[in-house]
Amino acid sequence: MATSRHTKVLIIGSGPAGYTAGVYASRAMLSPILVQGIEPGGQLTTTTEVENWPGDTEVQGPDLMVRMEAHAKAMGCEIIGDIITDLDLSRRPFTATGDSGTTYTADAVILATGARAKWLGLPSEDKFKGFGVSACATCDGFFYRGQEIVVIGGGNTAVEEALFLTNFASKVTLIHRRDELRAEKILQDRLAKNPKIEPLWFHQLEEVVGTDSPLGVEAVKVKHVKTGEITEIPTKGVFVAIGHAPASELVQGQLELHHGGYVKTNPGSTETSVPGVFAAGDLTDHVYRQAVTSAGMGCMAALDAERFLAAQGDTEGKDMTEPLGYGAPVAE
Repeated sequence: MATSRHTKVLIIGSGPAGYTAGVYASRAMLSPILVQGIEPGGQLTTTTEVENWPGDTEVQGPDLMVRMEAHAKAMGCEIIGDIITDLDLSRRPFTATGDSGTTYTADAVILATGARAKWLGLPSEDKFKGFGVSACATCDGFFYRGQEIVVIGGGNTAVEEALFLTNFASKVTLIHRRDELRAEKILQDRLAKNPKIEPLWFHQLEEVVGTDSPLGVEAVKVKHVKTGEITEIPTKGVFVAIGHAPASELVQGQLELHHGGYVKTNPGSTETSVPGVFAAGDLTDHVYRQAVTSAGMGCMAALDAERFLAAQGDTEGKDMTEPLGYGAPVAE
């Protein structure tokens, strides 16, 4: 049976930004509701060792997210395992519809939907997704024990995936269209010292080759970006690690976006183009994209929401295309 819930603050998303927003909004006595979304815990749940979270020399990504969720719950944040499929930001209270059929109304919304893996867009890549083509080494690496596999990309994600996959694969070929990596120096150093990883410079993936019955990868065809020469490399697994795109589909046409779909926020804040709607984490961040910066923005979003609710006055049912005139600092 469909139900309706109202909250002062609705948090959509459950990565470091969402959970941190939950902690701060709860401490502000706003009784927030957090809807976890399709991937509770966000991208860190598909990461193994995290070495740059302050206070932990090394922590497993899924463990860190379990701790964050528990922290938010302990502070009083109500966490719901639902997926928001529609969001109306035209009037307050804002209205969100869950896949469960529940309707959520809120005086303020914090968007923390994060980002998801990018794909190359090749027909053969799409054909073999889940049958030898993956964007998550921690999810699927186990299935390639003793096999030769390839990783596509040259940033932190690609190098981290390649290093992790050496725990299972006999050989990992890292295919990159340039002759140098964009990854952090410490990751580049680890890659260079790992005898199981062989970089293939100046190449790009052209086609994934495999069998139809059953579906399975047998090789990849790669093209030299300068000469155009095609080379076929035998492999059983292809891991695409070319970065992430912001998950902003819910707010397209409602909020101002920039840089290819990231939600635009006002300088020095998490305020979006609609008063009362705040955005934090990888959904807004096309520069840093770190767990610690996402958590920091989650804190900012909760504090911004608290100030908004304290200053907004009687605006129930107001057309949110009109300026509210809020933003004056709230006395500490």
